Amino acid sequence: MMRFDGQNPDDIALKLAHIAWEAGRVLRGMESALMDKRIKDDGTPTTAADLAAEQLIIRRLNEAWDGVPVIAEETSSTEQTDDYFFLVDPLDGTGDFIHGTGEYSVNIALIRGNRPMAAVVAAPAMGSIWIAGERARVSALPDGQGTDFSWREAKVRPAPEQDLVALVSRRHGDIATEACLSVLSIGTRRMTSSALKFCLIASGEADVYVRCGPTMEWDTAAGDHILTCAGGSVVGPGGAPLTYGHEDKGYRNGPFAAIGDTALAPRLDLPVSASAA
Repeated sequence: MMRFDGQNPDDIALKLAHIAWEAGRVLRGMESALMDKRIKDDGTPTTAADLAAEQLIIRRLNEAWDGVPVIAEETSSTEQTDDYFFLVDPLDGTGDFIHGTGEYSVNIALIRGNRPMAAVVAAPAMGSIWIAGERARVSALPDGQGTDFSWREAKVRPAPEQDLVALVSRRHGDIATEACLSVLSIGTRRMTSSALKFCLIASGEADVYVRCGPTMEWDTAAGDHILTCAGGSVVGPGGAPLTYGHEDKGYRNGPFAAIGDTALAPRLDLPVSASAA
C-alpha cells in the first residue's frame, strides 16, 4: 500500500484541491439538470450528482494513492479503515444543491491514525476553496479550464468581547445547540450550510459553530483540519478534539463545537450523547 510517511502534507492537500475542483466542475454541470432524488435510510436526500462526484473522487484518489481505503458517504461508507484512509463527502449540503442556494461543498480528508493530516473543502458555486496540510490556505476557484489557484493564508480572528458571530444550520436546529450557544455573547446568527461553516470560521468571518445533532465523520473531518490549522479548534464534550475512524459507531460523530478563538472552549458545555460515549 502507498504510505504517506515523509510526504509533505501541504503537497498532499494541493493534490486533493485539484481532485475537489474537478468534482466541483461535475457538480456545477449538474446543478440545473432536472434530476431524480431519493431519500436514503437515514432520511437525507441523495441525487445522481452525489454519485457522479463520488465516483470521480474515488477514481482520482485510487490513481494517486492506490490501496488506501476511501470511506465515502454514498458508495463506500462500509469500507474499513487502515493506518491511513480518506473520508469523502462528495456533496455536503445536498438539500442546498437541490434548492439552488449554492451553499454546498466537496469535502476530502486524509486521516492518519485518528486525526486528519491533509484536507480540502471546495465550494464550487461560491467559487472558493480551502485546503490544509500543515497550514491553512484559501483561494478563489480557477475559472474555465484554468487550474491556477491564488492561495493566501486562512487565519481565525480573536473572539470579540461581545457580539460573537455564530453560524447555524439552515435545516438543523435543536434545543441542545441553543442551550450551548446561550452561554455566549452571540450578536449575529448567520445561516450557513455544509462544511462551509468550518471554513468561514477559519477565514476569520465568524466565531463559533455548535452542533449537537447527528453528523457523520465525512461531514466534519476536512473542515475540522482546516479550522485547526488556521488556529481554531473543533472539540467534543470535555474539550477533547474529535477523532475519526470509528467504524464501530458507523462513523457517526457526537456533539461538537467549532471555534475560532480557543479561549471560548471552557465556556461551552456540550452534552454527552450516546453516540459519543
